[in-house]
Amino acid sequence: MPFQQTGPSFDKQAAFLLAAMLLSCSMNASADEIFKYVAADGTVTYSAFKPRSGSFEKLEPNCLLSYIGCDLARADWNHVPLNHTAYRQLITDVASRHGVDPALVRALIHAESNFNEQALSRAGAQGLMQLMPVTQKKFGVKNPYNVGQNVDAGTRLLKQLLVKYRNDVKIAAAAYNAGIDAVERYRGVPPYEETQNYVRRVTILYSRYRQHG
Repeated sequence: MPFQQTGPSFDKQAAFLLAAMLLSCSMNASADEIFKYVAADGTVTYSAFKPRSGSFEKLEPNCLLSYIGCDLARADWNHVPLNHTAYRQLITDVASRHGVDPALVRALIHAESNFNEQALSRAGAQGLMQLMPVTQKKFGVKNPYNVGQNVDAGTRLLKQLLVKYRNDVKIAAAAYNAGIDAVERYRGVPPYEETQNYVRRVTILYSRYRQHG
């Protein structure tokens, strides 16, 4: 799941954001290496996936951890910078159309892809709301990297989960991450570390986006 930073410099704030991005990644396995590459406009992108073309620099996660001076697992989502501007009108329109709080849609996108429309997880989840192929098929998504199609399908899925679980955001988020079967099996948030961290991340971000929307 790539993270983009405007400007060529790699400072401590960018490092912290990258740490948060990697923690939020919906991959099944943690990244073994990180790649940094710079676009012609100066935008810096950090990704767990090797670029297919162009020049890039490989960063080692251990070195990054030393630079940040903290453990990825202890990233503080109460202080990760929020993004109120990316896809603002789209999120508002789609959320309104499907009866979902736009702050929750924004929190989910932040947790899933850090607002990167080209995000791709090792599990095969794609786009802003990290749609799996089965979800894409269910909601008729032709191009998961089309932001309109992606956000519409992800929000429709989220709405279905909220209805099913009586607007319990934590359980809906758990089902979005781990699947309905896992939630039903454990009658609540599954005891998976990834899912528990994900639910915590989404609820913190949701609270912050509602408060500072």
